[in-house]
Formats: sequence, structure tokens, C-alpha cells
Amino acid sequence: MSNSGNSSAPVVIIGGGLAGAKTAEQLREQGYTGPVTLVSGEAAAPYERPPLSKEFLAGSKSLPDFTVHEAQWYAEHDVELRQGVRAEAIDTEARTVRLDDGTGLDYSSLVLATGSTSVHPPIDGADADGVYYLRSIEDATALRETFGEGKALAIIGGGWIGLEVAAGARNAGTAVTVVEAADQPLQGPLGPEIGAAFADLHRAHGVDLRTGRKVSAITTDAGRATGLTLDDGSTVPADAVLVAVGARPAIELATAAGLATEAGGVRTDASLRTSAPDVYAVGDIAAAEHPVLGTVVRTEHWANALNQPAVAAAGIVGTDSQYTRMPYFFTDQYDLGMEYRGDATGYSRVITRGDVPGLNFLAFWVDDAGAVLAAMNVNIWDAGDDLSALVAARKPVDAAALADPDVALSSLLD
Repeated sequence: MSNSGNSSAPVVIIGGGLAGAKTAEQLREQGYTGPVTLVSGEAAAPYERPPLSKEFLAGSKSLPDFTVHEAQWYAEHDVELRQGVRAEAIDTEARTVRLDDGTGLDYSSLVLATGSTSVHPPIDGADADGVYYLRSIEDATALRETFGEGKALAIIGGGWIGLEVAAGARNAGTAVTVVEAADQPLQGPLGPEIGAAFADLHRAHGVDLRTGRKVSAITTDAGRATGLTLDDGSTVPADAVLVAVGARPAIELATAAGLATEAGGVRTDASLRTSAPDVYAVGDIAAAEHPVLGTVVRTEHWANALNQPAVAAAGIVGTDSQYTRMPYFFTDQYDLGMEYRGDATGYSRVITRGDVPGLNFLAFWVDDAGAVLAAMNVNIWDAGDDLSALVAARKPVDAAALADPDVALSSLLD
């Protein structure tokens, strides 16, 4: 029997990031008055992660600037914040959570907001000193110490994290080499056409970008990283190495509890309910039915962690909602600011509008029928709503009109 709407029953939230904190916030904003416990494995109060590879590395923001709520907020809103403790097991029949400090929690509703962990590839030398991953404030603090004039950083992986760190390191005067196995950086999410624009951007800022290359080993001396050996026999000397080859959704708790999975995450309906009664999933791990796109969507981006908690909280308080927002993410690299909406999976071509070399353009990923699957604005800030509408419309659009700056995007929606 569901306990949704029972405002006196205990809610447990597992995960101390943005998604977990926003779930607690939304429960209180939506009138939930029962006990709420937020379980966080980190010592710091929940914080947002995008600044770790952006403003924090640049020195323009410190942890308080992107902490979701200070500790006092949790006390004032009667949310028990359990810091430095992790969930070990979930029993969905008994409705209990076992923690690694030997205690347990009973729940009426449970929200999984466990996020992602960095992928640790099996590379020789990966356990040496001077090898970094970027997932926590401690990681970012340590990595930032490797920046500066006269220092060299080697980055394995030309995805979002790798490129954002490369930009921050170059802005600090660090010599940077990025090694990417694909033919272009960001080839997975953006395809080779737009990936090439990012390659040009980083090379123009002095990054030694080596594409189509794999790392054979991280070289070491006396237990400390000294650089890379690549599959073609070439070497990359470095004072520090960042491994940025992707993230893995933290679904071990969910799978051990028998929850259904899909697309690498925890399967949910459009209301973010999992296969277990009164158990919800939000953020990186949620593989959610998308009622607009008509498919299951799982993305590891800030927007889901920010916005999905309101939907899960609505289910818990008994006022059902569905998550209908378009997948969204953003990046800032040097003088490039970008927003991306939709999901380009299965696209047949990319259409651009504007000045691609000058980094002032729009891009549209379209399918065989000409429908816009995803859209991106680069250094153009008045097109976001129209881009979202084009992605949501799921109908063919004239390619020439998409490419023509003189054709209003809004007119393509008629």
C-alpha cells in the first residue's frame, strides 16, 4: 500500500548532492510536515558540482558560493542531515535503510539521489600520487594546486570535465595536454561536426590536443606520476594527471535492492517512481520515461538534479506530477558559453546557423525526417525558449530555414 500523501510518515533521502538537498527543500515547500532525513556520505553540506570544474578551479567561487543550503537551514526546516555516513543496504519490503555506522532508518517514502562516481579505467600507474579524479570539493581543491606557470597537466579524456579543466588550467598558465581516443573531443554527445569546433577552440588557446590516441600507461617515478605513454609510443611529460573518462551512475544500492534498471540507471516512470513501492529516483541515476520525447532519458547533468526533486516530492505529498523538461546542460570554456537542449541520439545531420569559427552560432541535430532532436546555442543568449520548443515539437523543419539567420525561429513552430 502506498504511503504517498501521509504527511506524518518518515521520508529518507539517500545522497548528499544537489538532488538530495533539493528533494528535502521541495518536501518542505510542498507542505510535507513529517520527519525527513538526508543521508550524505560527504563531510560538507550538500553542494552543486558544476562549479568544481568551472568557477572553483578559476578561483572566482568558493564552496559557500555553491553550497545549496548552510547547515542552519536544515535545522530550521527540521531536516536531519546525517553527514559522513553512507547507506549500505535497502530493504524495500521492511522499508528500512542500513547505514555504515551500524544504525538503521525506517522509511515510508525513500528517494534515491546517489549521483555518479568517476570511472577508474585499468591503466598502469593509475594509483600513483599525482593522479587525480574530479568528483568532490576535496578533489577540486587538490587539482587546483597543480595549476600555475611552469606546471604541466595531462588530461585523459576530452569530454566535458576534461575540457572544462583544460580551460581552467590554461587560464592559470598551466601547460595542458588532452588525450582523447575519439577523432574529436565531445564526439559522443555532440558528434564530430561540433566536436571539431571545440577542438579548434582549445588548440587556439594553446592546448596540445591529441585525438585518436589511447593511453597505454601513466608513467611514474618513485610512486609519483610523471606523464603518459600513448598507444603510438609517444610520451606526454606532466607534473599531474587528471583522469576524466566519464562517470558511472551510483546504482549499486538500487540494484542490490532489486530495483529495475535501464540505460545504466534506475528505471522510473514519468513521476520518478521506481519499480519498488514509494521509492523514487532523481538526478544522475534516474532513467525516466519522458512523456514528451516518448523514450527513457537518463542524463548526468545539473538541470535534472535541480528540477526533478519537485516532481518526486509531489508524489510523496500526494499531488502527482510528471517530469517533462527537456534534457539540458551548459558549459563555459574560455570565452565560450554554451547551452544544449534535447538528446541528439540517432541524429542524421547537424545544421548550423551563424558564425561557427567565431563561436557565435546555433546548432541543430535533426533526424532523417528533419525533426530537431537537440539544439545548442553558443554565445547567443536570446534563443533558449525557441530551441526548447523546436526540440519538443518533434516535427520536420525546413533545413534551409533552420540555417538562415533571417528566419525567426519562432516562425518555424507554426
